[in-house]
Amino acid sequence: MMKTSVIWQKPDSWRFEVGSATLPDGRVVERAQIRHPGAVVLVPLTADNQLLMLRQYRVAIAQTILELPAGTRGWDEDWELCAQRELREEAGYRAGKLTPLGDIWPAPGASDELMRLYLMQDLTADPLPQDDDEWLEVVPMPLVDLVAMAFDGRVQDGKSVVGILRTARLLGLV
Repeated sequence: MMKTSVIWQKPDSWRFEVGSATLPDGRVVERAQIRHPGAVVLVPLTADNQLLMLRQYRVAIAQTILELPAGTRGWDEDWELCAQRELREEAGYRAGKLTPLGDIWPAPGASDELMRLYLMQDLTADPLPQDDDEWLEVVPMPLVDLVAMAFDGRVQDGKSVVGILRTARLLGLV
């Protein structure tokens, strides 16, 4: 965007902007978008090949869904430090081994948010308090079951489908 106005900003996090942008063909268009510091998506894998999934209430869709732990990073926060913090807050564990699984743009038509995915292994209990605005429950589930659920639509959260399938591919399951 060339000229923007901030409409709303979550403290130390993302902001909603409106403004004008020039397209590759030279046309100037008005757009609204979310500017985002990025987020981590965590695939916590236990020694017995279970993923620590979350059953989490999502206000925007007024439903409780099954998803991988994830969270927003601070604007200047190190990605791996953010991954450890979010795993501790949401699942109550720290990982001894982090393996990058790549990046995704979850909604490039509306936001510049980049999500960085990590396989988290060698887990040890090390909880931090959960965020006050979240309701979630940790649910260990076999990875092989989650692969089937990702394919048949029982896991509907996009970032979780990507994380589950990339992990299964890395481990030779698909």
